[in-house]
Amino acid sequence: MMTDLTFSRRSIMALGGAGMVAALPLPSFALTGSEAEGLVNSAVADINGVIQSGATVNSMVNSFKGIFERYSDTPYVAAYALGNDGRSASDAQKRAFSDVFGNYLANKYGRRFNEFAGGEIQVQGSKTVNSFIEVNTVAVLRNTSPFQVDFHVSDRPGRPVFFNLIIEGINMLLSERSEIGAMLDARGGDLDALIRDLV
Repeated sequence: MMTDLTFSRRSIMALGGAGMVAALPLPSFALTGSEAEGLVNSAVADINGVIQSGATVNSMVNSFKGIFERYSDTPYVAAYALGNDGRSASDAQKRAFSDVFGNYLANKYGRRFNEFAGGEIQVQGSKTVNSFIEVNTVAVLRNTSPFQVDFHVSDRPGRPVFFNLIIEGINMLLSERSEIGAMLDARGGDLDALIRDLV
């Protein structure tokens, strides 16, 4: 199945931390390859709908936050991005960070979608990998060679969600974890300061 979506190589490399990637294994329940592929197709279709809507950037950002909440396991990804720094955080800090992390993702990546040139993502199939389903896709862009984008999908929260995005073999959450770590370092490890700045 083909789903239209506008993409650029520069922008898709920035997309990796959009609440979609993690490296830890997740338990799976009764998720099937067909369900995982359906999730990816639905997410891509919704993203494309926002891009084509002609809405203002602020409105698009709000829409993308909803898409992330609907299709990805944002709390899990937020915890992964926080990494070891989360071990000393209180439960209230973890909840607050997860909340603002969703806003951060929507602002960071949602604003880039209007830069995308026309293109499409083609779902090629899926396979079971450890405790999740890997949905293999190819991004076909204008004036650029096609490249592979794989979505890792689990039903850990009781519904299908994607928790990882691999672009040409690169796990993109590692970049996001590094960036969040750098933000914390710049604030002397003050998580509350980071939470305030991400609002």
